[in-house]
Amino acid sequence: MNEFWQGRQVLVSGAGGFIGSHLVEALLRKGAKVRAFVRYTSRGDLGLLKLLDPADLAQLEIVAGDLRDEHAVQRAVKGCDLVFHLGALISIPYSYVHPAEVAAVNFLGTLNVLMACREQGVGRLVHTSTSEVYGTARQTPINESHVLQAQSPYSASKIGADKLVESFIAAYSLPAVTVRPFNTFGPRQSARAVIPTIITQALARDEVQLGSLTTTRDFTFVSDTVNGFLCAAETPGVEGGVFNLGTGEEISIGDLAERIIARVGRKVRVVEDRRRVRPEASEVLRLVSDNSLAVQRLGWKPTVTFDEGLERTIEWMRGNLDRYKVGVYEF
Repeated sequence: MNEFWQGRQVLVSGAGGFIGSHLVEALLRKGAKVRAFVRYTSRGDLGLLKLLDPADLAQLEIVAGDLRDEHAVQRAVKGCDLVFHLGALISIPYSYVHPAEVAAVNFLGTLNVLMACREQGVGRLVHTSTSEVYGTARQTPINESHVLQAQSPYSASKIGADKLVESFIAAYSLPAVTVRPFNTFGPRQSARAVIPTIITQALARDEVQLGSLTTTRDFTFVSDTVNGFLCAAETPGVEGGVFNLGTGEEISIGDLAERIIARVGRKVRVVEDRRRVRPEASEVLRLVSDNSLAVQRLGWKPTVTFDEGLERTIEWMRGNLDRYKVGVYEF
């Protein structure tokens, strides 16, 4: 569907983040004109966009601002036919410490994006949710009708954002689609996420410090997640839909650590670090997706196997270990 993207003006909020930077790359390859909305810093930090090929970076229109500033968001959205809204504060431990900031960025920031898309007549908004909105699975696999459970301030902020999108679809017929990625992984990801945490420690230390080892997660390689975003934008007649982007397979964190350590090829022990354990009632014990709706309606399915994704991620992190503060717990 490359013709769909040729010359199309697209905004990506959260473009400097992990998934956002990969999405920007994919859009540029397809011929889209990409405007990247990044959070302003005095250093002019582009986040992970700085790792893009210089030729790709030169094609980008960079707009710095804050999602909480409705005027900045309006200016960023103006002239765009498609908006991918990925901008958010995503760290669950950070949300325990700064719940007000997380709520403001994730909820009010989304409200600003929705108002701008409505006022600017955007053709479609693709909104980013998260599997964390489901909380601990009451039934598995988890489909899109599963009850939403706010087990952290972060998940509460995302549930609120999802409901704002739902309300704008109902009240204003806003052409929006929500994608709900399960745990995405791959090159460039921050060590705040569990797979980079394990890989970087296993490469450089004699022990891997982790939180709960018994929780299970459903991991999707980043290129597959990005393809899900593209399908959500391209597919006609899916406005108002909510789509899980996951593989339907789960693995415990303990088993994940052993699988990564075996691939790294070093003798490393796994140690529980109590600082990394969530409050008991806040821990999401099990996440595994039912992706059948995305398969049927979007024509999407994961193509990168878990083991292949791990190999690619380990290889990238082995060559970029100096970008990480190995073993330092960063929330």
